[in-house]
Amino acid sequence: MLASASASRTRLLREAHIPHEIEVSGVDEESEGFTALPPAEMVLALAEAKAQAVALRHANESGLVIGADSTLEFQGSCMAKPEQAEVAINWWRDYSGQSGSLHTGQAVIDLNTKRKVSALSTTQITFARIGEEEIRSYVATGEPLMLAGGASLDGIGAPYISHINGDATGVLGISMNVLRELVEELGHPWHTLRAS
Repeated sequence: MLASASASRTRLLREAHIPHEIEVSGVDEESEGFTALPPAEMVLALAEAKAQAVALRHANESGLVIGADSTLEFQGSCMAKPEQAEVAINWWRDYSGQSGSLHTGQAVIDLNTKRKVSALSTTQITFARIGEEEIRSYVATGEPLMLAGGASLDGIGAPYISHINGDATGVLGISMNVLRELVEELGHPWHTLRAS
């Protein structure tokens, strides 16, 4: 079960042939208990809270619950979803030609054993140098307003990411390698999760 409504996380699991249901956790991501944390700690805490919230609703069932959260850390600040187009435009002016760290926290809970494991994936992202017209055109698509940090490695914004150093799937919302490691730590061989 995926404790997230993220289309890219669902797509990654689907492409890996991992059958799953989607259940939004309802965790308040803007609560001060989370936002006061440094970015890397925040996404890990949110991933754990999301997985726990869904696991509690399915306490008498079996299976695994996966929680994940991502944020872009840029120049020491946590870049959430930009609330307005002007905010996204200003962010992209700052991003142009610069680098940031995309943190993805992941947590997995085994409903059978109640064991919980979690881990962090961090990938360095370098943004392409882009001008004002390109920035405004991209923000006008609306895509950046729906994304943590206002940026993504896939979709319309893909050409504006110059390169990454780290886990490509982590940038897309869930590190498949980290997920495999967590699932195996819980005693489930990865191949047993795949649909036949």
